[in-house]
Amino acid sequence: MNLVRLALKNIGDSAFRSWVVFFCAALVTGFAISATLVIRGAENSLRLVRERLGADIMVIPSGNTTRVEHALLLGVPVTVWMPRAVVEDIADLPNVAAVSPQLFLSTMVNASCCSVPQMFMIAYDPATDFTVRPWLERNLEGGLRLGEAVGGRYVFVPEGRNDILVYGYPINLKGNLEPTGSGLDQSMFFTFETALEIARLSPMRAERALVIAPDSISAALVKVKANADPSQVAVQINRAIPGVTAIESTDLFRVQRDQTLGLLRSAVTLSSIAWVLSMALMGLVTSMTTADRRREIGVLRALGAPRTTVLQSLLAEGAILALAGAATGIALSTLAIYLFRDLITHLMGTPFALPTPLSLLVLALGGLALALVSVALATLFPTWQISHQDPATAMKEW
Repeated sequence: MNLVRLALKNIGDSAFRSWVVFFCAALVTGFAISATLVIRGAENSLRLVRERLGADIMVIPSGNTTRVEHALLLGVPVTVWMPRAVVEDIADLPNVAAVSPQLFLSTMVNASCCSVPQMFMIAYDPATDFTVRPWLERNLEGGLRLGEAVGGRYVFVPEGRNDILVYGYPINLKGNLEPTGSGLDQSMFFTFETALEIARLSPMRAERALVIAPDSISAALVKVKANADPSQVAVQINRAIPGVTAIESTDLFRVQRDQTLGLLRSAVTLSSIAWVLSMALMGLVTSMTTADRRREIGVLRALGAPRTTVLQSLLAEGAILALAGAATGIALSTLAIYLFRDLITHLMGTPFALPTPLSLLVLALGGLALALVSVALATLFPTWQISHQDPATAMKEW
């Protein structure tokens, strides 16, 4: 406790050096935390979307890859059609284990049932589905019936109602899917039967009718056999069926992954530059301030304070400043990421999932450790040098 009190007193007496170390620790930690939250969040979001699709291959109408990826990632409105017969053509190919169609419906803008400006609606076929059904089997009994749906984390039943009106048709929300940090969080899943019923009644119940092209689908999700190579099956689909594009799941969102990789490289470079400059500045300022404290340290040594005590006192000052600066940097960077996450998503063109509280805690502890190590390395040499100087020489030179 005496060591801490001495360190706190010295921090107050060396205001310039203390503020420099504090701001450097906050800068290094805040930059590292911000970059990690955005980059890891983007990677996790892309991974969760691929896992939610649950398919080895996705088949869509040719020329619509970017539009479909934006729809899945950001909930951007998309309407694409291809003949439903494509499903049978794919199923007839070798090494195809299962095929399930999906239908992307027009996005509702400013819907009262959604806490975000838009909602993406996806119809699936319960008889062949292998993506939504596993979640339903774990969480709901009997799957979805006519007029029932499951939604992303942002889909909810408006206050005062028991259902959600979709084009004037009442939908019973049976549950919410796990968050992905993507457009799927503002999506609603229901069956083809429900979609067709909404379209049939919409001209009479809604201001705008829901139009579904006859015998059409928007995408086909493909699962290959156990020993088959998805890339070869995708090539077979592209060759055998005209007018479609088969995308292997590992190739989905390639542009977004490349952008994230480029952002990672830039963040590592900038973080390294900021770290080196901060280390140099902290070392320089510490050397200047410890030189002005030679007599003080010489008196402590003359009064019997061992070298280790003097060294520990100087390092304790750095540790206190490092922890205070790092905690401030972590809090400010996390708050900024949370408040401006929509703007960041818009600028990046890629959503990112916020970490769980446990992951954020681990990340914060890592940031504190980074600040402690950085400040210790930057101040170790000047503090070690002055703590080992002869007391008489130190007071004489002062």
